[in-house]
Amino acid sequence: MAHVQDKRAEGRGWIARYRTPDGRERSKTFTRKVDAERFLNQVEVDKARGRWVDPRLGRVTLAEWHEDFLATTGNLRASTRARDESYTKNHVLPRFGSTPIAAIDHLAVRTWVAELSATGKAPATVHKIFQNLSKPLAAAVDAGLISHNPCERVPLPKIERAEQRFLAPIEVATLTEKIDPRYSALIVTAAYSGLRIGELLGLKRSRVDLLQRRLTVVETLSEVKGKLITSPPKTRAGFRSVPIPRLVADALNDHVVAERIDSPDAYLFTSPHGGPIRLSQFRSRFWQPAVERAELTPLRIHDLRHTAVALWIAAGASPREIASRAGHSSVVTVLDRYGHLLPGSEDHVNDALDLLAEQANQATGTDGSVTPLRRPSSG
Repeated sequence: MAHVQDKRAEGRGWIARYRTPDGRERSKTFTRKVDAERFLNQVEVDKARGRWVDPRLGRVTLAEWHEDFLATTGNLRASTRARDESYTKNHVLPRFGSTPIAAIDHLAVRTWVAELSATGKAPATVHKIFQNLSKPLAAAVDAGLISHNPCERVPLPKIERAEQRFLAPIEVATLTEKIDPRYSALIVTAAYSGLRIGELLGLKRSRVDLLQRRLTVVETLSEVKGKLITSPPKTRAGFRSVPIPRLVADALNDHVVAERIDSPDAYLFTSPHGGPIRLSQFRSRFWQPAVERAELTPLRIHDLRHTAVALWIAAGASPREIASRAGHSSVVTVLDRYGHLLPGSEDHVNDALDLLAEQANQATGTDGSVTPLRRPSSG
């Protein structure tokens, strides 16, 4: 039975002794009797609820456990893994790497998150860094190393969605004129097809149907730790066939002819030396100078994707069609990000309410009785 022994005479303090669910005896030393008793009470509660965890399992440091965690995490894209490793190396391990995972407490995590925010890091960045501590600790709970995740219910800074940048068609045309002619078709395609930059850079000649005016997305090209990596889209919705307007088809046709792209396996957009494009080099050598010449600073490459969605909305596309073209898994994403651009139904609702009120007035008899209202026609 669990009990507390007074070993102060031996200079050992108060010893809390208890038995594990498998019958083995364990002990822990405290300087105060009340702490020892509180510990034993919690042990008995955890045992009764089936949540007891051997404290010795939690002695592994976060750095040691993180290695095991990564080794058993195989569903990450190369770019995501590289990003997470960077956050862990620069922010998580310097603070908690040498700490036993059982010794990482809620207050320590709260303090750490507050300090990250105080350094001026964007809320979205703080969230990503925090996830690289929370996920391995959640896995430690699942593995039975610790009884709970100290990251639970830690307040995080609120992410305020930044106002998105959209270009008008005339601005797209200006940017197209100011960039190196080799990449004018890339700008037009990005601004009207909505493909992500990795999808554009990974696009091959065989995936471009100029007759039917469609682009087929089956892979993306990204640069990870200096290496170019081809990978499938992140989600099932990312695999898609995207219709393009005639102006994009014409621009791509001119591009294919000018660059003499004959092989079906050839990349549609290439570097000046003919190989696949490294985004970092493209951004510094061609994109940023063109943006400055077009007087559109600041402008990100990803803003061309936002521009495409805005143009689709202006052309009358439905949320479902937008989700399909953009490769979003749900129309909820479209409504969340671009709902403010969609034409509202305020006038329609107000007109219907006015009609109902008018019918009510007309239907009210001289004796005060009210006859049933007629349903407004759909037309």
